[in-house]
Amino acid sequence: MRYKLILLAIILLAFALRFYALGTNPPSLTWDETAWGYNAYALGIDGHDEFGKFLPYQYLLSFGDYKPPMYAYLDVAPVKVFGLTPFAVRFPSAFFGVLTVLVTYFLVKRIFYSSEERQWYALVGAGILAISPWHIMLSRAAFEANIATFFIVTGVWLFLGGVQDPLSGSRQSGGQAGRVRSWYLPLSAVSFALSLYTFNSARVVAPLLAVLLSLIFFRRLIKSWKMTLLAGLTGVILISPLVPYLLSPDAQLRYKEVNIFSDLKPLETAHQEMVNDQNAEWSKVIHNRRVVYGIDFLEHYLDHFNPDFLFIHGDNNPKFSIQDVGQLYLWDLPFFVLGFFFLFKKREGYWWIIFLWLGIGLIPAATSLPTPHALRSEAALPTYQLITAYGLISVLLLIPLVLKRKIFQNALYGTLGFLLFANVFYFQYEYYNHYSYRFSGVWQYGYVGLMAYLAEHGNQYTTIYDSGHLGRPYIYYLFYNKTNPAYFRKTVKYSKDQFGFVHVDSFGKYVFPKDMNKVAHTKNALYVTAVKEVPSGVRTLKTIRNVDGSEELVIYTY
Repeated sequence: MRYKLILLAIILLAFALRFYALGTNPPSLTWDETAWGYNAYALGIDGHDEFGKFLPYQYLLSFGDYKPPMYAYLDVAPVKVFGLTPFAVRFPSAFFGVLTVLVTYFLVKRIFYSSEERQWYALVGAGILAISPWHIMLSRAAFEANIATFFIVTGVWLFLGGVQDPLSGSRQSGGQAGRVRSWYLPLSAVSFALSLYTFNSARVVAPLLAVLLSLIFFRRLIKSWKMTLLAGLTGVILISPLVPYLLSPDAQLRYKEVNIFSDLKPLETAHQEMVNDQNAEWSKVIHNRRVVYGIDFLEHYLDHFNPDFLFIHGDNNPKFSIQDVGQLYLWDLPFFVLGFFFLFKKREGYWWIIFLWLGIGLIPAATSLPTPHALRSEAALPTYQLITAYGLISVLLLIPLVLKRKIFQNALYGTLGFLLFANVFYFQYEYYNHYSYRFSGVWQYGYVGLMAYLAEHGNQYTTIYDSGHLGRPYIYYLFYNKTNPAYFRKTVKYSKDQFGFVHVDSFGKYVFPKDMNKVAHTKNALYVTAVKEVPSGVRTLKTIRNVDGSEELVIYTY
């Protein structure tokens, strides 16, 4: 009973840390968040996305970055219930973030099935994930990576459930084929497949995890061959509609933009080194492009173990870190290090799954720029937290053996508890008191003030020109005006650049020129641009500021 009460407390804590003030912190919606919300709104009205594609299952065209569509579908119901609001847009990420904490508990019990401490490993692992700054930050914004993490965690949990004896926990022989819950296997295939429709990194991580786990547990899967076959067919059927798109040039667009293999600088450097070595054979081997890119990949991979990234400042992008706390707490550091040691020393249950998962989970992030990258490496969660939890429990078990007197034991427990509380409190205090003030500009906060002004005064003008200083302006006009999708599709004019990215030139009375200097000056028009780009001789109506008071946009007329 006490385990259930502790688990309930952990889930309630995870819920509070992810849902409190969700609509107002972060202070505004990014382009992608706004696109998720509006596409969910459009799908909920007529089943078409913003550009008119009926029930898209391969991608959402959006800005031309071909987003996997799952998040938009998951957001249809929240938008219907709560309206087209920031809270509704972020609801799926926060909700599935809480569910990930819950599933992690059950997953850890399966991983450490043979350990007498599996309940505590599971509770502490779930608890550390619940308070993790990494997971909290990504659960409080509409990041589709967070949903993909849930599907991957659930997929692994269900897979292990499909090969384990539900009564004995597979402590001896792994359970008999007749007794295992083999019907979990098709459900596992469904969960892994859904992750492929959710986030690009999952398209690497989920298949690799599923295939390697299947190879490792091959003998047990053969014993339940009927359900194994059903799981395989289920996975193939669900994934097959996606395959033609994955092999298309459009699917390579985003990857080509960010992957390290598109960067020619390492090759140029290697070529120069060979010239310096007078094209010696040994130089051609050392500076071979495969070696060069292999070293580059390894460097980017190891970036995700950088202490500054993990424990001090976190990701350089303020969307993923408050910049004063790492992706993990500084408190986690000794237990994270010791966790590696104790996992290899004790080798309890399927301990190796954690390292297999961590190794695979970082591959997409290591092939991309920049690194380390908290979002692209989220598929590796919750392995970081589980390693930390294992190290913590192992240390707590050693304390009574090392410190014989209760007073010293309690003093150490109290010190560890206080330091953890201090870390968590500092993160929460900074997040709710200073984060919006420092980083509202990163979240395109200027659109909040702009849309508030236009809601009151916009009807007075026949045309509104927006220079797009904050990027992707059209989606904010659609979102805040709750524009009927049919009207947008009827009036929109857009173009694509050489890379395939979409630029909406206009819809209705809203115009988004690429060069404001070429825009006609009329009395019935309103103009929006950056502070530094305001022409002389205009009448300034409103200056839009960020939370910290810095000037962002200027609204003016002639």
